[in-house]
Amino acid sequence: QVRLVESGGGLVQPGGSLRLSCAASGNIFSIYSMRWYRQAPGKQRELVSSILSGGSANYADSVKGRFTISRDNAKNTAYLQMNSLKPEDTAVYYCNADIGSGAGYGMRNYWGPGTQVTVSS
Repeated sequence: QVRLVESGGGLVQPGGSLRLSCAASGNIFSIYSMRWYRQAPGKQRELVSSILSGGSANYADSVKGRFTISRDNAKNTAYLQMNSLKPEDTAVYYCNADIGSGAGYGMRNYWGPGTQVTVSS
């Protein structure tokens, strides 16, 4: 019923910037929270940033001051602006959201398929 699709990944040089988007579509009543995770080869998936419906945001220590999460509720879309990128930021980035589809459905958690971000010279 609900799909999340990430976009904006790619190859960028160290110090460069990328802006990721996560668009939710389908039977959506409300989006309570949205998150960005990332997973590098051989490492656990880690939470990068989260944003609640009211706009409050949290960041992993490794990205504070460099990444900014935001959301456009009218478009059911979340963004992750990534600046001053480092090689250690290389990973598959996943969008995750808690979404309510109306009375009787409750809140469910959804994942996007991920988008590759590679930071290399």
